Amino acid sequence: MADTARAVIRHLIMLFCFWLPAPKRKQLERWLRGREEFKKLQRSDWVLVSWGKSGRTWLRVMLSRAYQLKGGIDPRELLDFDNLHKLDPQLPAVFFTHNNYLRDYTGNFQSKDHFKGKRVVLQVRDPRDVAVSQFFQWQFRMRPNKKFINDYPPHGSDISIWDFVLDKDAGLPRVIDYFNGWARAIPELKDVLVVRYEDMRVAPGEVLASILQFTGTQVTPEQIQEAVDFAAYDNMKKMEEDKFFKDKGGVRVKPGDKDNPQSFKVRKAKVGGYRDYFTDEQCAQLDEMVNQLDPMFGYGVDSGAGSGSELT
Repeated sequence: MADTARAVIRHLIMLFCFWLPAPKRKQLERWLRGREEFKKLQRSDWVLVSWGKSGRTWLRVMLSRAYQLKGGIDPRELLDFDNLHKLDPQLPAVFFTHNNYLRDYTGNFQSKDHFKGKRVVLQVRDPRDVAVSQFFQWQFRMRPNKKFINDYPPHGSDISIWDFVLDKDAGLPRVIDYFNGWARAIPELKDVLVVRYEDMRVAPGEVLASILQFTGTQVTPEQIQEAVDFAAYDNMKKMEEDKFFKDKGGVRVKPGDKDNPQSFKVRKAKVGGYRDYFTDEQCAQLDEMVNQLDPMFGYGVDSGAGSGSELT
């Protein structure tokens, strides 16, 4: 069954189940979404896992351009699971996931067993920056139903950025728990490559090359550089404003409100930019919370910060 057909069936089921109590509706929709994701996982060549607002769209655009150049494909075709594979079978089907709904379908809430046998690229970012960026995603881009089924503060809630970041279901505690879960799972999965947003900022070409090598696609150094240039901040900002990408890509990379810079997928910010929103005392509290994070990710209080543009 085509992925689109499964999504249509999900929408129809939820339409006819409007009478269910809210908790049951949430449980059902998460299971249905998990089933759709599991079918993609099974058919994928490799998997890119991340928490939201960790730079995945930036990486997706770089990967897209590298694959487009290898296959001679229209640059407006943004990588979306197997769309590029259908145009050129030598290109992989890449499953993008936050490992959110999958758990509801597989029942693997305490493990990552459904990823066994797959090459996994785990993309991470300083969880303090993730939590701040997620606040703006929730405020300006996230659909009301997504907030409901993912336990975010209800749509229209009057909540400050500080309270959001401290929220156990939406903010920093949840991001830390997510990363720690992966730290525990990596030794069992084995075939996992961890890439950091901050390293992408410093050396995007090296990170992209390592991902392509790990996942089994050979490209030239010139193609790597062109992919990096294509996904540079100024060009991505322009592409978002111009609605450059086709089909789902055009929906994915577009502003929530063209007159509100905070609603853009490509926002202006910096590594360590969470400090711009809080007092020194608040930052110290967040830094102390991050000490609960597994040190394998390298996000201690001395991780440092740099200026630049945020590509999420």
